[in-house]
Amino acid sequence: MASWAALLALLLSAFSAAAQLDERFYGQSCPSVEDVVRKEMVRALSVAPSLAGPLLRMHFHDCFVRGCDGSVLLDSTANNTAEKDAKPNLTLRGFGFIERVKAAVEKACPDTVSCADVLALMARDAVWLSKGPFWAVPLGRRDGRVSISNETDQLPPPTGNFTELAQLFGAKGLDTRDLAVLSAGHTIGTSHCFSFSDRLYNFTGLDDARDTDPELDRAYMARLRAKCASLDDNTTLVEMDPGSFRTFDLGYYANVAKRRGLFHSDAQLLADPSTRAYVLRHATGAHRDEFFADFAASMVKMGSVGVLTGGQGEVRKKCNVVN
Repeated sequence: MASWAALLALLLSAFSAAAQLDERFYGQSCPSVEDVVRKEMVRALSVAPSLAGPLLRMHFHDCFVRGCDGSVLLDSTANNTAEKDAKPNLTLRGFGFIERVKAAVEKACPDTVSCADVLALMARDAVWLSKGPFWAVPLGRRDGRVSISNETDQLPPPTGNFTELAQLFGAKGLDTRDLAVLSAGHTIGTSHCFSFSDRLYNFTGLDDARDTDPELDRAYMARLRAKCASLDDNTTLVEMDPGSFRTFDLGYYANVAKRRGLFHSDAQLLADPSTRAYVLRHATGAHRDEFFADFAASMVKMGSVGVLTGGQGEVRKKCNVVN
């Protein structure tokens, strides 16, 4: 009973905090904030469209640790190793661009808009500018002052099985439908080989070239092995949604349905009846508007996880350091 009570308290707390967010939060204090962010995003993605995936991933990684409070953006200090320097976050990129957008927002509206809100807006625009859905972002998050590397164990790993993934999502008030929906963020962006190379070379730890993930399509595995020469490849990047990795579309589900999801976590969507049904429905490509609506709803839900509001936290002047 105690565990259920704790979960109920967590969900009620999350609902209460989310209820304080408002799409019109800056209507009086900074009415131009979305225009400022979008102008910077259009400019950046026209030059570097591959930045869209990392910015979406950044928001995800922020929300799963301490909630959506901008803690992933904080630098380590002499006395503390921050989230961004933990192993799961070492491949995050876009920090410098986020600082540039924040500076533009500060110029327009000093000491008003949090880094957490800026990141949420950037993630939305990254999806929209990649031909994905547009949604109204509830705003009013405050920035946290704490960032601890060890807490990144709350991030769903690319090697996770379905039970582990469902538990990690559930701890944030997100269900298995959200898992199936948000996993489709992998339709844009790339990944380093080391995030999935165990599926190609050493899946069960036998140290045998034939020790591969049986859930991975053999032809796709051969293509991946041609790109990722070994378990030690730390530099090569591979498209997560081959052929359309810069376009937010339903190709992700088509790949997963054919056992060509890049990560073990992608393959695990086929392990549960409900998520499998969702994958197979959208693998047809016939329900684009439905999926776009689902993705928007799950992003709003995730973006409300553990938010600081009101007098909590602060509004950072710069995203990488507390005031």
